[in-house]
This record gives sequence, structure tokens and C-alpha cells, in this order.
Amino acid sequence: MPTTMAFYLRALERAFIDLRLPVLCAVAFFAAPLPGLTQSLEPGAFPEPAAQAPVVLRPPLQPPAPVAPPAPALPPPPIHLGADLPFQIAVLQGLDKVSARVMTIEAPVGEPVRFGSLEIIARACKKRPPEDQPESAAFLDIWELRPGEPTAELFRGWMFASSPALSAMEHPVYDIWVLDCRGAPGR
Repeated sequence: MPTTMAFYLRALERAFIDLRLPVLCAVAFFAAPLPGLTQSLEPGAFPEPAAQAPVVLRPPLQPPAPVAPPAPALPPPPIHLGADLPFQIAVLQGLDKVSARVMTIEAPVGEPVRFGSLEIIARACKKRPPEDQPESAAFLDIWELRPGEPTAELFRGWMFASSPALSAMEHPVYDIWVLDCRGAPGR
């Protein structure tokens, strides 16, 4: 037993000696005065507030670095019309502004359809595949037919269901816009 006790005492003494140097360094570091704080804390050591010199603010010596202009916004991804599925019927909606009549019009591709004094021919109707973001677009020819007057072309181009104002037909009495494409998809 005495040998075991002596073993533990020697181990404890070695640990104390090993710890003594780091502890002494830490005490010396925290007990040393910090540079710049050499003034004593006696009552007259600091000047009165009125005796201090006024603080003068100076402008910065160098102008601030110029701020880079923001990066231009990225354009929307291109529409791949080649991947769209063609359909046989363009579903349109028409508004008669005089009578406030709204009517859904089914226009088969290639055949003329009448709405008031307008004649509409859907030349193509395409829709994105179901796995893509939904979009329907129709290529329309729209004429105004008035008795005793020559036929006037009002609109020729693509109309998109998601953005009717993007390519709208301008007419004082009628508005036409695309709702959907129906029928069996073809190629």
C-alpha cells in the first residue's frame, strides 16, 4: 500500500509542476498593465471635461470606392416553340364592349369563325407539354367584315394565354384573347 500511495503522490507532484508554468504565464499576462493605460487612478489624474480640447472631425482622406452598378437582369428563358404540341382547336374568348357580352369561341385550325362583325381564322394553336410550365399560344388572323366596305385586317400574329396584353388586338368594340388549345395533339 505504501508504494501505491507514493506512486500517486509523485504523479500529483508531476502534474502540479507541469501546470505551474502555464498558470504563471496567465497570471502574469492578466496582471500586467495594458499599453496606453499607464495613468494612475488617483482623483486628479484625469483632466476636467471643460479643459479638454474640442474634437475636430475631418473628412476622410480618400473618397470612398465607387459602387459597382448592379448586374443587368437576366432575360427570361427562351420559349421553345419547336417542343410545343400542336392542337386542332383554338379556344378563344371574345368581349363585345357595347353589350358587355362575353362569349367562348372554339375556332378549328384553318377554318373561319364569326364573332360579331369579326372573322377569325386560327392558323395554328400550340400548347406546351404537361411537364413544362403551362402555356397556350394561337396564331390568329382577324378581319373586320362590314357590309359595303372592304375587308380590313385588324390583327395577324401570335396571342398567348398567359399574357393577353402582350399581343392584343386593338378594336373599339371587340376584344379577343386566347384561353386554351383543345383537340387531339398532332405533329
